[in-house]
Amino acid sequence: MSAETRPLELRPARPGDAEAVADIWYHGWGDGHRGNVPAALVEARPRDSFDVRAAQRVKDTVVAVVDGRVAGFVMVAGDEVEQVYVGAAHRGTAVAPALLSAAEDLVARAGHRRAWLAVVAGNARARRFYARRGWQDEGLFDHHAPGPDVPVLVPAHRYVKDLGIHPSSAPDG
Repeated sequence: MSAETRPLELRPARPGDAEAVADIWYHGWGDGHRGNVPAALVEARPRDSFDVRAAQRVKDTVVAVVDGRVAGFVMVAGDEVEQVYVGAAHRGTAVAPALLSAAEDLVARAGHRRAWLAVVAGNARARRFYARRGWQDEGLFDHHAPGPDVPVLVPAHRYVKDLGIHPSSAPDG
């Protein structure tokens, strides 16, 4: 069975998923950010920092599971889709679109009509993906990425998507 046709399950992350999330996050972050962000941010993101942050963010995380293994994840905070990462073996499959749709649903269910996310300027693959999924590029801004002592300014594009009224928030009728 190809990666595209294997069953995909989306579910809230569990503490036991943190290790797999951290691994996907670390490798995916490197693929999209190294060479596209200031060296200070790369230095502020050693491997163990992903372990710590993944464990701290379990409650904000939805995972995609394929063949019993975490294939990708998304983290949402308020109206922001903060992290969307897919393991290398599952890129180009239904995993990323399913995760992004789940994130949009979470933002809408929280009562927000619009979602946003930041993409580093040089991450062309991610920027094309979001555009194909109906997200609009509002242009460059200075993203303040948490650093060891002070935030690191990272040139990023702000993508937004109008979500409208979510079915669960519509009046019964």
